[in-house]
Amino acid sequence: MNERRPRKHFGQHFLHDRNILNKIIAAIRPEADQHFVEIGPGRGAMTGPLLEGCATLHAVEIDRDLAAALPEHITSPKLTVHAVDALRFDFATLRPDAGRLRLAGNLPYNVSTPLLFHILGYDELFDDIHVMLQKEVAQRIVAGPGGRIYGRLSVAIAARCDVETLFHIRPGSFTPPPRVDSSFIRLRPSAAKRARIEDPRAFDLVVTSAFGQRRKKLGNALGNVLDAAQIESVGVDPGLRAEQLTVEQFIALGNLAGSIGTTAGLR
Repeated sequence: MNERRPRKHFGQHFLHDRNILNKIIAAIRPEADQHFVEIGPGRGAMTGPLLEGCATLHAVEIDRDLAAALPEHITSPKLTVHAVDALRFDFATLRPDAGRLRLAGNLPYNVSTPLLFHILGYDELFDDIHVMLQKEVAQRIVAGPGGRIYGRLSVAIAARCDVETLFHIRPGSFTPPPRVDSSFIRLRPSAAKRARIEDPRAFDLVVTSAFGQRRKKLGNALGNVLDAAQIESVGVDPGLRAEQLTVEQFIALGNLAGSIGTTAGLR
């Protein structure tokens, strides 16, 4: 493919390290009857190896020049390219007739967090999600209660998925090299975990409100959602701050908020 210079405003860092690519494909292990979505295929470093092992692949690429060049560079009837912003893409339109999808990608570093939240909105669609992102974001994802980096992303993902950090990647494996280390992680959406959340909108509202004012105690941070007595009713101390709560406590608060109809953000 044409070695066009990466575009900074798209957060492009193209993987060129063959050893790392081999580790990625070995971790994903595509199989002949599986259907994939790839976010940010770029020059197709991961696209080709995925296509060799899977049934179909939908590549979602925001850069229209790269999207146009990809099927010329990698000729396969199994490949469909979507020249669109993944943040606005309706992944449900790709649902196969039978089975579910698998997702892989090198998430643009400048929008990796909002992209993860967008993908979580389709968690029932995916068997697993393998993505490269900044090491710092990966650390936030796996963080537990009590730490500075434990936050909305940590809770939202832990409440819905099993998470595994597979390996880290040095900047020199990319062109241009980013200024930070990267991580390759696996998310496995869990139906059992998802079933604990009775009202996803209410749960997300509680988590967003709590961490939106994380320096405040819950009684104040959730003031437009739940009052102190309601918070206490599910065994949570309203004097705690968001970073001190477990995922299970957030789920309990979200379920309560849903049951009393606070999804609009007001009691």
